[in-house]
Amino acid sequence: MKMMRNCFKKLIYIIVFIGFSLSHAGSYEDFFVAIKQDNDLVVSDLLKRGFDANTPNPAGEHGLMLALREPSLKVAETLISWPKTDIDTRNSQDESPLMIASLKGHLDIVRKLIERDADVNKTGWTPLHYAATGGDVAVIRLLLEHSAYIDASSPNGSTPLMMAAMYGTASAVKLLLEEGADPLLKNDLGLSAIDFANRARREESAQIIAAFVRARQPRGTW
Repeated sequence: MKMMRNCFKKLIYIIVFIGFSLSHAGSYEDFFVAIKQDNDLVVSDLLKRGFDANTPNPAGEHGLMLALREPSLKVAETLISWPKTDIDTRNSQDESPLMIASLKGHLDIVRKLIERDADVNKTGWTPLHYAATGGDVAVIRLLLEHSAYIDASSPNGSTPLMMAAMYGTASAVKLLLEEGADPLLKNDLGLSAIDFANRARREESAQIIAAFVRARQPRGTW
């Protein structure tokens, strides 16, 4: 009789374990489908039921990064608001959610990430590099207001101004210069911001940079 009771208990444990595993597997699939569909209600419900917001997909990327890439901005906001979400998670390219949001010009998301104390000045490529590449002036200004280092050096020595000159907008170039970016700095290949602009045939940006360089020249004496 005792042996039967023990067997019965083990059977119950096995059933519970299988049920839990199947439930978790279902939640896993539901979570990533909801991200793709930008279904914030499903994501919110899963989080409240105990699903880990930092669960990676098979490729190793966390939900917040995936939401920003889609973009699924309602889900991204839900995940940022969830206190257990790691808002400084990195992908295999060492990109953070703040970098992706800055590149894509998602101003409200950038603001919410900063409010959650996202790392504005991470080492290597920074959110400001990405914002300058995207060329969104409002995002660049917001990062600078929160102490983003304007002449941050990437792993190859490139600055945000160089990225704005080659990939961004003339308005982004002008703002960075007005805020104090150094147009004379050079990267590891010896290229300055105006070299970046010329290589990309960004004539307006090149002219703006040239004007700022001339303005820094010492004036002649009479």
